[in-house]
Amino acid sequence: MSSGSSFGSSQWTQRSRSAEDDVDLDLQAEMEKRRKRRKESNRESARRSRLRKQQHHDDLTSQVDQLKGQNKQLNMALSTTSQNLVAVQAQNSVLQTQRMELASRLGALTEILWCISSSTGTAAPTNPAMADGITTTWSWSDASGDILGASAWNQQQQPIDAYRC
Repeated sequence: MSSGSSFGSSQWTQRSRSAEDDVDLDLQAEMEKRRKRRKESNRESARRSRLRKQQHHDDLTSQVDQLKGQNKQLNMALSTTSQNLVAVQAQNSVLQTQRMELASRLGALTEILWCISSSTGTAAPTNPAMADGITTTWSWSDASGDILGASAWNQQQQPIDAYRC
């Protein structure tokens, strides 16, 4: 009996081991499938990551090219503006020199007119508003409306000596 029961128990043990081995094999096969799926998923994820990285790199390269173009345009505009500034400054300098010369001439002519009007007895210019040496408002008539004393000039036979003033 004991031999029969030990034989039966050894069969059960073998079957049990065989079933355990089958479960182990199934478990290992399932784990292998999972590992392969994980590897494939990781490969796909890495591929997508590389594509995103490449797309980002391409976008940045495009942006660099665009910014270089804008920089070139701005440098050209700056150069043109700088040249215009130099030209305007030169023109401004010429105009300021002309203004000073004209203001000097106007001052000399005003003195001559004051001398003429004082020597002929005609009305002198009234209300000379001077701003930076430039006359802005003049009233050259006397009470009778004689502009610049023209009637007195027409009555005189001799020319007026402006240097005498």
